[in-house]
Amino acid sequence: MNEDRIFSNFFSQRREAYAKDAKKIFKEQLCALCDSFAPLRDPIPKKLFLFLALIVFTAGMASAQQAERPWWYRLEEGKSLFRSGAYGNALIAFEDARRGRHAQFARMEQDLVRFLSAPEIRHLGDSLYFIERAIDMLNATSAATALAYLYHRVPRESLGGSANRALEELDRLKGFPEAEFWMGETFRAEGELALALVQYERAWRYRALLQAPGFDVEILYRMTDIHRIRQEYQEMEVRAMEVITGAGPGGAPRDDLWASGLLRAAMVRLLETEGAYRFLALYRHNNMVTERAHRLLGFFFQATRRDFPALEHLMFAFLIQNTVLIDYVIRRQFDFTFTTLDDLMEQVLVRPALVALMEETEYFKTAFYFATALHATGRTGPALQVWNFLARNAHAGIWGELARISPAPILQPAIELP
Repeated sequence: MNEDRIFSNFFSQRREAYAKDAKKIFKEQLCALCDSFAPLRDPIPKKLFLFLALIVFTAGMASAQQAERPWWYRLEEGKSLFRSGAYGNALIAFEDARRGRHAQFARMEQDLVRFLSAPEIRHLGDSLYFIERAIDMLNATSAATALAYLYHRVPRESLGGSANRALEELDRLKGFPEAEFWMGETFRAEGELALALVQYERAWRYRALLQAPGFDVEILYRMTDIHRIRQEYQEMEVRAMEVITGAGPGGAPRDDLWASGLLRAAMVRLLETEGAYRFLALYRHNNMVTERAHRLLGFFFQATRRDFPALEHLMFAFLIQNTVLIDYVIRRQFDFTFTTLDDLMEQVLVRPALVALMEETEYFKTAFYFATALHATGRTGPALQVWNFLARNAHAGIWGELARISPAPILQPAIELP
């Protein structure tokens, strides 16, 4: 409750400041408009001039005061304001969208409760079937609208024929995770990380209401990033692992390959016995949704000297990166077969899109610390394979220089925590 009061006061102050600015701007625009009409005052009859001025004034008032718009429109309006850098106005738009949606579903809930509370309806009990028939017979428009909108959002079959379940769902639909997320984005852009985290956590609580597939992962990554920036590494680890192990759209773990501990162990054994090139030739995994989480956790575990967890996560990150690169090359050169990383780079480094992908995923850094984790867990053969690849590659930058350290960068830790 204290948190809600703080937010309410905050938005009230923002709204008052916005209203004052809008009135000032409108007054200035109106004066300028009247001055521009000055040359026309003499030739135009006084009544007609006043009529034209009244039309302009009415249009200006409508624009300045901003007539009430649907919550979904205010959300899109807020996104536009956010992208243009008008963060204060964007925040007000997102708060309006959240408040508007809550008010709409609250009205529907009240309309349905009012109908169910009528003496002649109470004896029907919890049966949604009989209540729907009563709504039709009595032509209860408000209650019918509430149920129709509910069925548009929630499958009727999921209610189990219960009116109480319908009321619970209407109450749940008051949440607006998209608005909470964009308010978090606005706070983050303004440097208010604590407030941004509160909003992302609210969006996460309402994630079941998200309309766009995969949006929940975006929220998780935002929370992970803020915990990383604030050096709250325990919370960062929890959120990053949720990206990997949490349930995807079909209910299965987002990274189904990672979910099999036996398969992970088999992958590590193959690395140890057959080497990195054979490993990359036999396994394919293009799950870019979880790649960044694997990479972040790999760097973090390597920096904190948890070598085997670092190896597993960096193995997955490096496998995903190379799978995407190999698949891209094969789609454009069907006879390409992976043999070594050097041969792959000959195809990759001439394609700007793949070079950009390597920069985005920190490819060479991932390769270096993957080799470091391999060596730290006693798998020196594949570690030297990856280090030698980096040492030969002129595009590897600092990671190539570190790999050329003689005799080998066997104890090179992560430079810093993520």
